Amino acid sequence: MSENSTAGDSAFDFDRAFSRNLGLMQPDEQQKIRSARVAIPGLGGVGGAHLLTLARMGVANFTIADFDVFELHNFNRQAGATLSALHRPKAEVMDQLVRDINPDADIRIFGEGINANNIDAFLEGVDVVIDGLDFFAVEARQILHAACWDKGIPAVMAGPIGASTAYIVFQPGHMSWHDYFAMDLATNITEKFILFAIGNAPAGTHVSYMDAKYVRLDEKRGPSLSLAVQLCSGAAAGEAMKLILGRGKIYPAPWFHQYDVYKCLYVRRKLRWGNRGPMQRLKFKMLRKYYT
Repeated sequence: MSENSTAGDSAFDFDRAFSRNLGLMQPDEQQKIRSARVAIPGLGGVGGAHLLTLARMGVANFTIADFDVFELHNFNRQAGATLSALHRPKAEVMDQLVRDINPDADIRIFGEGINANNIDAFLEGVDVVIDGLDFFAVEARQILHAACWDKGIPAVMAGPIGASTAYIVFQPGHMSWHDYFAMDLATNITEKFILFAIGNAPAGTHVSYMDAKYVRLDEKRGPSLSLAVQLCSGAAAGEAMKLILGRGKIYPAPWFHQYDVYKCLYVRRKLRWGNRGPMQRLKFKMLRKYYT
């Protein structure tokens, strides 16, 4: 079930509020950004940061989804996680934060999250999807990307890995999310987590400094840093801007990116066969033995 949230304020002036964007985009491009609709499923780790970053870039139309509430363990990284927001619905809190930036924003809220029954309504009128789903929300992510692919909607996915962002653009006419991650290789949910992890960040720049004992797939938790979330929102918003404006170089899947500030390293490569490639299959075999 969805609801629309709008608010007006006679003191608010869009052109003045976002005038400092000009010079990096032209006035007509700012209006194009303003008119676009961006869907963000998941408003926790990265989704909330994506939402606020795009709102400050002038995006005025959003479709958001999250069924969860803010909890204390969210405080290290989630944009809306504050004491005043504790135990409140994430969608409600983030809706208010966006409207405090742009009171004229049009926000469609799916407080039950996304599922097979509402995905068509969630994607209605959407120009770009920014995947903000939790790492472990594999089933919802499969539903999301299958629908995006069928509808020809580009989707950007940026994950906070260590002190890095690992991001991929899934664009119509190129490799799909399903072909890239090859989830059909998995026989259980843990193996799906492994396939998602190795496909999300094939370069593995973070591996040398991340303590693996804190990665608990059985408990659906792992280490995270707020700095990586901020990197993700910058990367995802940059790709969304290029997609909306139709300018700038895009490297769609099977290309992947990882930018690691701890290592001072940026990697961009083509994973030609996705997770079906020999090196990815070897990683899958090793990690499957370790975690299952």
